[in-house]
Amino acid sequence: MKINQVEELAGITKKNIRFYEEQGLLNPERNPENGYREYTLKDVENLLKVKLLRKLDVPIEEIRKINEGSLSFSECMSRQSRRLKKEKENLSVTMELCEKLKNEITNYDQIKASDYLEELSELEKGGAVFVDLEKKDVKARTMTGAILAGSIFTLLSAAVIIGILIAAAHEPVPPVILIIFIGFPAITIILTIAVTVQRIKEIRKGEAYDARNY
Repeated sequence: MKINQVEELAGITKKNIRFYEEQGLLNPERNPENGYREYTLKDVENLLKVKLLRKLDVPIEEIRKINEGSLSFSECMSRQSRRLKKEKENLSVTMELCEKLKNEITNYDQIKASDYLEELSELEKGGAVFVDLEKKDVKARTMTGAILAGSIFTLLSAAVIIGILIAAAHEPVPPVILIIFIGFPAITIILTIAVTVQRIKEIRKGEAYDARNY
């Protein structure tokens, strides 16, 4: 079967399917006549297993080791259980600090950030983990960039259409020619919006950071 069918059956985007192939988690056969990938139901089942483990936040490297046989599934689950327990402890510490700030501070201007940051630093030395600012802020900046770029292309294409219509009003042209001239920037607008929406979805899902994190 083709990748579009696999995408529908597994509920995984083509981009992520390709990514998992690059990471060695999926190895579809290739048609010897044209070199195209030929996916099987077994490949779909493997993808569903990957999807399950990724939803449990199991690192890709560990999934690869399971496939290679260098890590047992039982040990993988034990490791992930320990990681999640640690995350739960970190969340508990974060909640306690939020409650402390709520009780101690009544006005934003009163916050002595350095004191609390020092407290956070001491907690981090003890093993606590707080928000990854780089990942969170870069993700927000990336989304803003995608929206800005899409908006600029859309506005430029719309300006071209308006310019064509103004010119046609002063010097009439055959309808077919007008449609052709307007059609190209109109298609550009549609494609730009579609690509921007898809990009935003990918950023929200974190797909853009798969390779960085694993």
